[in-house]
Amino acid sequence: MSAVHVSSVESAIRRARDERDGALIGYLPAGFPDLAGSIDAAVALAENGVDVIELGLPYSDPVMDGAVIQAATQQALAGGFRLRDGFEAVRQITKQTDVPVLLMTYWNPVTQYGTQRFADDLAAAGGAGLITPDLIPDEGSEWLTASERTGLDRVFLAAPTSSDVRLRAAVDASRGFVYAVSTMGITGARTDVDAAARTLVGRLRAAGATSTCVGVGISSATQVAEVLEYADGAIVGSALVTALADGGVAGVAETAAQLARGTSITK
Repeated sequence: MSAVHVSSVESAIRRARDERDGALIGYLPAGFPDLAGSIDAAVALAENGVDVIELGLPYSDPVMDGAVIQAATQQALAGGFRLRDGFEAVRQITKQTDVPVLLMTYWNPVTQYGTQRFADDLAAAGGAGLITPDLIPDEGSEWLTASERTGLDRVFLAAPTSSDVRLRAAVDASRGFVYAVSTMGITGARTDVDAAARTLVGRLRAAGATSTCVGVGISSATQVAEVLEYADGAIVGSALVTALADGGVAGVAETAAQLARGTSITK
């Protein structure tokens, strides 16, 4: 990973690893159930043990998202969510917490908006960087340039099926952490986090990764603890979105606190 820029995300993960077993990264979509509600929910994550906030930009063709997240993002879009609202959400969240906020976005909205302009507006809003699930480093030169210029983190994905060459490319291009996808397919809570994740994290470490977080399928404190036996962070999405849908901000706060217990099993 690049050493030129001090990553707020990697610093938060390192701090969590030093003080506890590792980091908890929580995903919620911007604009769900509405813009104000999504801001309050994200702040609640920060207040209840989440080390890094992953704020999803609703998109009309979410190829990686499972049913729970798709339903939430479709509701946000139906409610009139616009890309500029994502920057406003980041601005309001970072006013209320020091927990770093990464936007997770498919690549098409960034290019439509203008990559350089997007980077400038995200940095101005106080955002930490981007998670780009459908962008590979080989095709990311414009984003690499923009993020270098603005000091934003860039998180690329790695899958169990990725070749060693592709893993090295993801490690070299990423800043903040590398996102290890634990199972092939879409997001959603599962009873077992795929054992392939452990192997994948080992391969990423061998490729030089200094910070690797595992996502897709984690929904309990026990699973968070299992992941933190070998990874630097555990990423939870669908379980938090469900909690927000069912119980509002209080529900998502309670679920985050429960999940955070999984970061302190041995320390």
